[in-house]
Amino acid sequence: MIKTYQLVHPKTHLRVLSRYEIQQLTDTNSETHELVRRCCYAVLNAGNGSDDYLDLEQDYRHFDIEVLQQDRGIVLNLTNPPASAFVDDEMIRGVREQLFSVLRDILYAQDSILRAHRFDLNSSDDITNAVFHLLRNAGVLKPDMEPNLVICWGGHSIPRHEYEYTKHVGYQLGLRGMNIGTGCGPGAMKGPMKGAAIGHAKQHLRNGRYIGITEPGIIATEAPNPIVNELVILPDIEKRLEAFVRMAHAIVIFPGGPGTAEELLYLLGVLSHPDNQGMPFPVIITGPKEAETYLRAIDEFIGTSLGKAAQRRYKLIIDDPAAVAVAIKHGLGDVQAYRRRENDAYFFNWRLNIDADFQHPFEPTHEQMAALDLHKDLPEHELAANLRRAFSGIVSGNVKESGVLKVKEHGPFQLNGDADIMAGMDALLQAMVEHGRMKISGQYTPCYQINNS
Repeated sequence: MIKTYQLVHPKTHLRVLSRYEIQQLTDTNSETHELVRRCCYAVLNAGNGSDDYLDLEQDYRHFDIEVLQQDRGIVLNLTNPPASAFVDDEMIRGVREQLFSVLRDILYAQDSILRAHRFDLNSSDDITNAVFHLLRNAGVLKPDMEPNLVICWGGHSIPRHEYEYTKHVGYQLGLRGMNIGTGCGPGAMKGPMKGAAIGHAKQHLRNGRYIGITEPGIIATEAPNPIVNELVILPDIEKRLEAFVRMAHAIVIFPGGPGTAEELLYLLGVLSHPDNQGMPFPVIITGPKEAETYLRAIDEFIGTSLGKAAQRRYKLIIDDPAAVAVAIKHGLGDVQAYRRRENDAYFFNWRLNIDADFQHPFEPTHEQMAALDLHKDLPEHELAANLRRAFSGIVSGNVKESGVLKVKEHGPFQLNGDADIMAGMDALLQAMVEHGRMKISGQYTPCYQINNS
């Protein structure tokens, strides 16, 4: 294979690095180098249309990145970068900015959070402080802005009519001056941003924010879409989820697969905590008419597993983008009044109580998945935490390197619990398979097995 090289200079942030940081990046045996290499490849390869880790790995093996220190700053030397990241041998500006966001976030997380021992990552308060520092370092916390950030969750593998619906909702939100945050990938993560960009343009709003929040385990198969203008990489899924709910002023959930179910269960588990009962937090589940049966299946699963109290934490709106935006706008008024009354920050929800069960990283091994307690005798927020872990394991088995390899070697994950919860989960997962919500590319083979206990 002929190797090609590209020298890339930063245009915005991270123009200079210390000798210590350069050493970490140039040591090809270091964890930092491999993280940077993997995340940079995902950014450069965005839009390739595949979420099959094993296929992506073949091309990734021939890619490398080297950081060079020059008197005027740093440059990146890229070996075999994807051609789609360049136009006339010049890297696309948005791709370039995302590339240096990778360096910024991974270096800061490794040096200032994970290795520096500044925070006790077994302490709930310190985990929240770490998330705050990561977001502040990325420059996404804006203290001078009123509450208008709507986090949109939904699947990366969705049919065209659902993608168009997410654009219509984003457009209605954009017309009302709201900014958008998503998981930064394709599908229901790209659509709201694209729609909001048009709404912002019509209103001559030139500083629209399209925030993409991701983590190293998922970025390879859900690479940043081209609308993202503020990219943040958190160290793991739990800190990513906390960043979403701490920054969000409202959340809109579109049809999706197990990753979206994981996000919904995380949110409902957090909101069901006794300390969060009086806090306004607008949540809307929505989709086009064609997705109504599927969305009602999600609603039914929530009712079966977590009960009616959890169902009251969100509103279900079918096929009405304008109604979604109006409901969100009304809810944001309540959020602003509450934050002002409680003297809480607009840019980071310090008052939200997130239980430690939702903060500690969950490594989905076969033993851990089989040991999950999925029974109704648990308090609602604890059951939600374990259900969230179950869906997190399924996401890992579908698209993450570690999970894909574990399932390939040891077979599907085993899940055990109350008969009605297991039946509801089985029905919901089967609906995801039938609607093509598990994977974009290739035939889907389940990475899980549902059992009653």
